[in-house]
Amino acid sequence: MSAITVIGSVNLDFVATAASLPAPGETVTGATLARHPGGKGANQALAARRLGADVSLVARVGADGLADEALALLAAEGVDLEQCDTDATAATGVALIAVAAGGENQIIVAPGANAAFTPDHLTAPAAGALICQLELPLETVAAAVAQASGFVCLNLAPAAPLAPAALARADLIVVNETEAAFYGPALHDLPGLVAVTWGARGAGLFQGGRQLAAAAPPPVDAVDATGAGDAFVGALVVAFLEGQPHAAALAFACTAGALAATRPGAQPSLPTRAEVEACLETAR
Repeated sequence: MSAITVIGSVNLDFVATAASLPAPGETVTGATLARHPGGKGANQALAARRLGADVSLVARVGADGLADEALALLAAEGVDLEQCDTDATAATGVALIAVAAGGENQIIVAPGANAAFTPDHLTAPAAGALICQLELPLETVAAAVAQASGFVCLNLAPAAPLAPAALARADLIVVNETEAAFYGPALHDLPGLVAVTWGARGAGLFQGGRQLAAAAPPPVDAVDATGAGDAFVGALVVAFLEGQPHAAALAFACTAGALAATRPGAQPSLPTRAEVEACLETAR
């Protein structure tokens, strides 16, 4: 079983689903509201766990009533939360998510304790592989990457100017089209692998600007894209740690992401290993 440490964010998501997303200044009514555990760090930890990895989450939550709810699925499914600490001075992170009928979403995040996760809270190097995103202070991400001795995956979301040394250390960088445009061609000058996701069109894997593989997701009826990118990240890291070839790993990740889009919520939508393998088998 692959060992993965995820250092990242924990949020509680408040999801309003409506027929359409509001334009600036517009009010859309008739929505339904749900609450789901979320945060890119927590989502990717649970995604990797459901796909068979042994996962630890290093994170911070607030000393409030939202923390237990935000960590509930992780605890129930065996993610190691020993290094998930409580911040007495900050609130648990919250994401406000609007979802349209076709699955498109808009997200506003109030990071709370995630923003207070400073480098001094990193008590030990990551055990096994490391996955980080950019919903923590950038100096914390850079410090975590510098301490890592194993495989390092950086999901550059949301896009931000991370230290060049951290980017160069990554064995795998994952970005969507918008994030890829933010970093520009310099992304392909880095030594590691770069996975670029293209939504319903799938994803490509590059190194040194050369495309190594491409994969398309299976056709699905999208309900909510929240968490699909995190499912992709968790799945791609698990696949690489298992030694899957580039094309197979990318197909595995695209399938996990597509399945996550078929159900509402971030963590509740994340697929199991059996679901991903069954979908891949059907597609053959």
